[in-house]
Amino acid sequence: MWPRDARLALSVVVNVEEGAEMSTRDGDKGPEPVDELGVHLKVPIRNFANESNYLYGIRAGWPRVQAALARHAVPATFTAAAVALERAPEIGRAIADGGHEPCSHGWRWVHQFSYDEARERDFVRKAVDSIRATTGTRPLGWLSRYLHSPRLRATLAEEGFLYHMDDFSDDIPRWDVVETRDGPRAILVMPYALDSNDMKFWLAPGYTPQQWLDYAVETFDVLHEEGGAAPRMMSLGVHLRIIGRPGRIRAFDRFLQHARSRPGTWIATRESIARAFAASMPPPATPSWEG
Repeated sequence: MWPRDARLALSVVVNVEEGAEMSTRDGDKGPEPVDELGVHLKVPIRNFANESNYLYGIRAGWPRVQAALARHAVPATFTAAAVALERAPEIGRAIADGGHEPCSHGWRWVHQFSYDEARERDFVRKAVDSIRATTGTRPLGWLSRYLHSPRLRATLAEEGFLYHMDDFSDDIPRWDVVETRDGPRAILVMPYALDSNDMKFWLAPGYTPQQWLDYAVETFDVLHEEGGAAPRMMSLGVHLRIIGRPGRIRAFDRFLQHARSRPGTWIATRESIARAFAASMPPPATPSWEG
């Protein structure tokens, strides 16, 4: 299934949300509730402290993450909220120049699951147009902020997406056939993972860098072992403002070093993994993307 009969396809996912989070600055009803300090303001004011914590990801975290990926020659999938790249165009250019994949994390990093069909489709289209402008490539994958509407996969198929990753149900991709306006169409479900995500640093009780590294390495090793019997895929999700801190970045670097040292590992973008899967396991219905 994977090139060179690899046991494991490793997908490194770099989330770029900074600058696209909720803020009264952008017309939201309140400030961003996801905060490393756990301060959840319920009044409609700007949380300048939390905004600066997000900005750290752009100013200081991004150069460290970029350097680690380059040092180990790792192609990553950047799940980017479109507005985040508009406000940090240097990251959009680096995604293109580094051979990475832009994947849509929405137009902004906000909840779109309650939108009606027309508003959600507009949200999808604005994200596509924006990311194409900042990276030079249209995104073929989608990751929502946590939740999505029952209609979203059909909308993504109609809008030309190859895969959807709001799913945590397996360690291997699968096809989903959805009913669209033009009849049944197939879209790939590329499962993501929360347990190995660096958000574990922000959740109580938070992981130490060594705990996160140990867990990520153990996940990798088990999937690599299982891949001897049947191919597996691993997702490792990180964030500029989280893993990019000086006390955490070496854990990321050491994980990449470990993955690079194991034969039978294919480190690839999610688009590459999706296309390899599709070539090996053809869709059960006419797909909504052009090969």
